[in-house]
Amino acid sequence: MNVVKKPPVKWLPLIIIAAISAVLWLYVTPPEGISQQGWQTSIIFVATIACIVAEIMPIGAIGLLAITVFAVLRPSGADTNAAAIEIALSELNSSLIWLIVIAFMIARGFIKTGLSKRIAYYLVKILGKNTLGLAYGLSVTDIALAPAIPSTTARAGGVIYPIAEALAINFKSNPKDESRNRIGTFLMLTISHVNDITSAMFLTAFTGNLLAAKLVTTSLNITLGWGQWFVAAIVPCLVSFAVIPLVIYFLTNPELKKTPEAPRLAADELKKMGPITIKEIIMGGTVVLLLVLWIFGKRFGIDSTATAFIGLTILILSGVLSWDDIKGEKAAWDTLIWFAALLMMADQVDKLGVTKWLGDTIGGAVQGYLGQSSWVFVIIALSVAYVYLHYFFASGNAHISALFQVFLLVAIALGVPQLIAIFSLVICTNYFGSITQFANARNPLLFAEGFVPVKTWWKVGFICSVVNLVIVFTVGISWWKIIGLG
Repeated sequence: MNVVKKPPVKWLPLIIIAAISAVLWLYVTPPEGISQQGWQTSIIFVATIACIVAEIMPIGAIGLLAITVFAVLRPSGADTNAAAIEIALSELNSSLIWLIVIAFMIARGFIKTGLSKRIAYYLVKILGKNTLGLAYGLSVTDIALAPAIPSTTARAGGVIYPIAEALAINFKSNPKDESRNRIGTFLMLTISHVNDITSAMFLTAFTGNLLAAKLVTTSLNITLGWGQWFVAAIVPCLVSFAVIPLVIYFLTNPELKKTPEAPRLAADELKKMGPITIKEIIMGGTVVLLLVLWIFGKRFGIDSTATAFIGLTILILSGVLSWDDIKGEKAAWDTLIWFAALLMMADQVDKLGVTKWLGDTIGGAVQGYLGQSSWVFVIIALSVAYVYLHYFFASGNAHISALFQVFLLVAIALGVPQLIAIFSLVICTNYFGSITQFANARNPLLFAEGFVPVKTWWKVGFICSVVNLVIVFTVGISWWKIIGLG
């Protein structure tokens, strides 16, 4: 694969964003209902999101830049620079941020020990006798990895994609010609869409879930627990998990229907790996312990973030991970910076009343169109708009930062039960991840080799998003009523 080296800073879009922000800061009067502090904080917040969308620098560097600008300009009205920097760094002690940082480090153990690859090959060996079974085998691997790997790129791109690519090429399905239709196109699209579904199942399966959860706490003072999330998401997500590969199979119609060689190839790879190691056993046991404590930890007074620290400590003490592994987990430290920056500004925007003002303004406009409509129709309309606005974003986290809180408050203001509004939007947040080849950080990797033409990706992406939304607002709402969410 040819890797295009990006410049360290994209100066032109950075200068344009800075110039527009300066004009808004210096020459534009805040709308009625927004204070000067709220207006200026919002300018920096929106500029940060624009920088993320434009990819002017790595996202961690953008977070550092945002913290610096916020501390120097003091938009929220801090009296001194010391007070401003204290606000700017306030979210670095967020337990949710540390939960996801530690989860990234635990995920390293899956890859380092080879347990993730062993699970994938074992499932291919069992389920891979035909093309559809092969896809489900790779998909079940994603479910097994999702609770402890919050990076969709690490799961789909780092673990599952290389195995799928090797299988496709072995079956003479090459990315650069029409033979991609034999099996390659189907497998790559299935990996992407199932990755969205498994991300929606677990609070810790996607960084955006924790960002949304923090915004829920900021807006509504509601803390979403791991077990609560799992119970709410599992039924609609399992239905999507069962249905979406079938939909993609129908839409792509792979030429190769039977794959009798796949189990043998998987068995050969397992043989090369040798017997399961003690470190793999410790890794697997640690993940089981994490799941038990994430689900039942409240009964023992153990917090979700404390659970993550327990798991990481076990992996370090047992030698599964070394301190060098921890120091070298760049994605974790990157996340710590940009997550802290976005959450800090989102919190300030909320405290200064901008989020409420925006929600009231949009809610009033929407109510004019929806009138006295049922809350079910309201949440469907808002969720559809929320999902398809992602055609204009190349980052799920930028989308969540910009729109999630506003759409949530509008939904609740228009009569949607709080928990149903929350889980509708958090699940839909994951389901916009495959509508385009740039909608998620994992997609360019799956797209780059050429297994999926652009037209096919967009067509399948749109149809699958519609199917997922139908499931959310039929199966999902019915399930949420059964378990007493609304």
